[in-house]
Amino acid sequence: MITRAVDTKIARVTDKITRRMVVCGQKCQIIEFVLEKGATIPAHKHPHEQIGYVQKGKLKISIGGQISILTQGDGYWIEPNVEHEVEVLEDSIAIDVFSPPREDLKT
Repeated sequence: MITRAVDTKIARVTDKITRRMVVCGQKCQIIEFVLEKGATIPAHKHPHEQIGYVQKGKLKISIGGQISILTQGDGYWIEPNVEHEVEVLEDSIAIDVFSPPREDLKT
């Protein structure tokens, strides 16, 4: 299956965050998040494994209480059911992979 960017929908999450499902398979999915400086993703957790990287920008991320500053090219791994949150320090793009796919992010 091929997914072209022009065929995927951009969903507005907040006034400073948008997301686009790049592709979704049976066992994982890739989501692109565009994050404006000052945006936050509040503490949350989910039963999905999550890995990702910062394609552009700078993020302050807390994973299970461990805080890190991530910049372009840095990656992260979040185990299922571990609380995590993000503060956007610069306009950023983050690419996340979820396994299994998150139904709530398919649109």
